[in-house]
Amino acid sequence: MTMNVHKGLSPLHRQSTIYQLRQRMRVHHPDLLFLQEFQQEHRGRSKRFGQWPLNELTHFLSEDFWNHWHYGKNVEYLDGHHGNAILSRHPLQKGDNYDISAYRFEKRGLLHSVAYFEREAKPIHCFCVHLALFEGGRERQLGEIIRHIEHLTAGGPAIVAGDFNDWRKRISAPMNEVGFSEVFEVLTGAPAKTFPSIKPMLSMDRIYVRGLKILSANILNDWLKLSDHLGITAELELI
Repeated sequence: MTMNVHKGLSPLHRQSTIYQLRQRMRVHHPDLLFLQEFQQEHRGRSKRFGQWPLNELTHFLSEDFWNHWHYGKNVEYLDGHHGNAILSRHPLQKGDNYDISAYRFEKRGLLHSVAYFEREAKPIHCFCVHLALFEGGRERQLGEIIRHIEHLTAGGPAIVAGDFNDWRKRISAPMNEVGFSEVFEVLTGAPAKTFPSIKPMLSMDRIYVRGLKILSANILNDWLKLSDHLGITAELELI
């Protein structure tokens, strides 16, 4: 499952949605969860909304459900910080959070972890991304992402999931060249429309896979009030 969680706030920032997100995510029992705009800490939220987790958000979301998590801080400010996160129900080897910022005003990271599902199975390299708003920046970031993937994975199974901000659909061609397929493109012919959540028109959120068979993919259409993006899920099988 991947989702831009909009820092745990509703589309217009009027309500906290983090408790609902935790409940809804658990219903699907995802083995791997890729989250962007993840508000790991914000000291002002509890003052504004009353109900806001007192501990770090990775602990709050994963408690008694996902046994392993990895958080990468991208942006820090007076009240806290946010970034990308990967949660897993299986052993997770934490890699690095690579700075792929294309602009000084827009900090972005590529979060890398390695998931181990079974002793005999190949490990799966997991990358959580949130790309730049401008196309030129995304092109530079994609080149960096591919270089990191090629260096870290040795051609093995991998998942690259997140918010690509790729409304012009330019990302898939270079990803295809290095062996990745986008789950909705394989099953339906086009990436899922996930933004804005109230009336999705743009295909922002993607799940690219390599070395994995795509069994199914779904858009979480009933989550439209939990973020400004819809979440998407994919059922995958190691080849």
